[in-house]
Amino acid sequence: MLEKFTEKAINIISTAQKEAQNLNECKIYPQHILLGILQSKSNICSRLLSFSGLNINDLRSRMQRVKYHVKPDNVNSVLSFSEEAKQVITDAFVCANEYKNSYIIPEHLMLALIKNDSTESSKILKLYGVDVEKLRSTLIKLLEKKRRKMNHHPENRISEQETDGYSNILSLFKEQDLQDVLSRAVAKLTASNYEILGTEQIVQSILEDTDSQLSHLLNEYGINIDTYTQKLKEINSRQAEFEEKQIIFTPNAFKTMILALETAKELGSAAVKPEHIILGLLKNKSGIAYNIFKELKVEDNNLAHKIIKPIEKQMPETLTILRFAKQEARNFGRNVVGSEFLLLGIIDEAVGIGAVVLSKLGINIRDARIEVEKVLGTSSDYVDKDISFSERAKRILEKAWERAKRFNKTKIYSEDLLWAITLEPNSLAMRVLANMGVDVLEIRQGILTEIQRVSLEQHN
Repeated sequence: MLEKFTEKAINIISTAQKEAQNLNECKIYPQHILLGILQSKSNICSRLLSFSGLNINDLRSRMQRVKYHVKPDNVNSVLSFSEEAKQVITDAFVCANEYKNSYIIPEHLMLALIKNDSTESSKILKLYGVDVEKLRSTLIKLLEKKRRKMNHHPENRISEQETDGYSNILSLFKEQDLQDVLSRAVAKLTASNYEILGTEQIVQSILEDTDSQLSHLLNEYGINIDTYTQKLKEINSRQAEFEEKQIIFTPNAFKTMILALETAKELGSAAVKPEHIILGLLKNKSGIAYNIFKELKVEDNNLAHKIIKPIEKQMPETLTILRFAKQEARNFGRNVVGSEFLLLGIIDEAVGIGAVVLSKLGINIRDARIEVEKVLGTSSDYVDKDISFSERAKRILEKAWERAKRFNKTKIYSEDLLWAITLEPNSLAMRVLANMGVDVLEIRQGILTEIQRVSLEQHN
């Protein structure tokens, strides 16, 4: 249960247990949790209670006078939670879920203790002159503010003039790994009565490559060319493909391909491959092809995991960097990865050219984190696993992908990401680097020098 508690919340529970033991109680009650909050000086709840005039010694004295279930002298077992304390924990989880937190923080516990005027904690606080209604309102405002802060990132406010759109989706026809797939899909389109390419033709053409590893994997889920084609014949309408204005692809096919592009970048690939299309389809969750997958009882997350697993085994640099970046964002109480977390991810990865260049320029992870905190701030929140990228971070990924392709790489490397960061002079990452005394020219020259050094070592 406590694995879902922040360190501060765990300390409160631990202190509550000690308070109950010192009072010779046989169980932990909500009032002991209240004592735990008061004794933990580093949380906002303790300060709010102190400002309201509540003194921990007064409360402890009252607890000594009002015994609940005194522990027999011969019992030395670890104290368990009373039913009332269990309810507080349950209510704290409900509160965390309401405010989109995956972890319990002190504010959730405090709000659970005083969720209404009938709780024992509310009654005790009123005896000491605490305005419980005001306290409850203040806690709710704090949680609302934290929720807004978690979803806020300055790099999501990029003006239209600064934002480059995605490259024309037709450029995917030039992707070597997709040429055969899309050519077959277009041939099917030509042979049909349709004029716009949909997800159903794209997936059907992927399945026709029966020797590919992806086809074998899909076959494990009952998705093969025969079952898929049969399901396709049963469909009399393409209405599932059209949700927006018509373009060269159906809207769902267009969204699927855009998601495939994004997925390729996030997995560190400099090329869009059929497996990225399937992952894009699973993310899009709509269209004829996806509906067929659902009819065949395909479980999205399970299939996505099976596709991604062999990619993860190859340990692409960018995939490792992005995972570090997401973890850094969590540590800062954020659920948006901006350029500053991409920078920290590059440093965390440690062995790539990008990390080596920064290290030679005197950049280390400890100092970089301090600078990030200065420009961004931090939070005590723990955030959900689902972490998004800021608009600027997406643009950096796009530029890194373009650079990798320009140099005929099959993967995006750390130096591509670092170079892309230097192309964003107004990013938080560049502000962090500037604050640490490093400029664009030093970084770019460092990358070129390191690439040359590695190339010479490989030839010798």
